[in-house]
Amino acid sequence: MTESPTTINGELEEFAQQIADQVASFLLALQAITREADVGRAISLLLLEVSQVLLAGARLGVQADFTPAEEFQPDAGPDPDLDEMRLRLARMLDSVDTYAVLFDAYGEPDVMISNLSDDLTSIATSLAHGLRHHRDGRVVEALWWWQFSYVATWGTEASGVLRALQSIVAHDRLDAEFSGDEERVEMANEILGGEDLTPR
Repeated sequence: MTESPTTINGELEEFAQQIADQVASFLLALQAITREADVGRAISLLLLEVSQVLLAGARLGVQADFTPAEEFQPDAGPDPDLDEMRLRLARMLDSVDTYAVLFDAYGEPDVMISNLSDDLTSIATSLAHGLRHHRDGRVVEALWWWQFSYVATWGTEASGVLRALQSIVAHDRLDAEFSGDEERVEMANEILGGEDLTPR
């Protein structure tokens, strides 16, 4: 592992800008998605956006630990009030908002109940905090925050959200496909003299 970066250079500044761009894109897209009238389209877009922001997290996760120049984190200002966005998400997602998630794949097998709307808002809050550091010129501080919060909170939240969204899409596609095949399975059963071909 390379020495922990504490000072900014051209390569690190470019990396930070790429992460900042991905974060800003996610935050803008999330706000726009909450105004979608088509829930199916909104879920597909959320799946795409969460996948992309997890790529940013993975890029941060493989870096050496960033070390801020100051011992205490500078004040980045108040966190944005995203409660209205959270409520729009909850209303939009409605019956699929609540989901079960495995808390720690290598710890005790605790299954927790969570809400997509809460977790997406929490992810957005963590990412926005780092973005404010970056826009104020505290590049290493922003990288440290994004990296630390990815490992500590939003990476786990985003992974759980991604699995839940993928599950929604899978159920929508596969359950619909199976229900459409029921008539053909019954016809095949009759042709073969009553042998039950229904998948078990």
